[in-house]
Amino acid sequence: MAKRGAPKGNQNARKHGFYSRALTEAEKVDLEEASLIEGIDQEIAFLRMKLKELAENSPERIDLHFEAANTIARLIRTRYQISKGQKKSLKEAIHKVLTEVALPLGIGIGAGALKK
Repeated sequence: MAKRGAPKGNQNARKHGFYSRALTEAEKVDLEEASLIEGIDQEIAFLRMKLKELAENSPERIDLHFEAANTIARLIRTRYQISKGQKKSLKEAIHKVLTEVALPLGIGIGAGALKK
């Protein structure tokens, strides 16, 4: 059976992907650049900047200010949200430090946390 698909390492999907027919060359460059960004910190900063511009240029549009502020708040919650798995791993790591390092050294702080 013949192997299907592009050879390993082929970048055609990135350059000529699903959306490529709908994008201008400048938009393709922007999309490529955006795909390299991890996280949402830049989006939060961008929206803050736009909210400031909105407040300066359209102070009467409280509805838009409110909507932008809510969007920023949701992004910030998303940015700092920790999954249940991450919480469990963090709790286990803290427990390990307390039981293997702090308590043997006679440091009693947090000993009550071991019972939780």
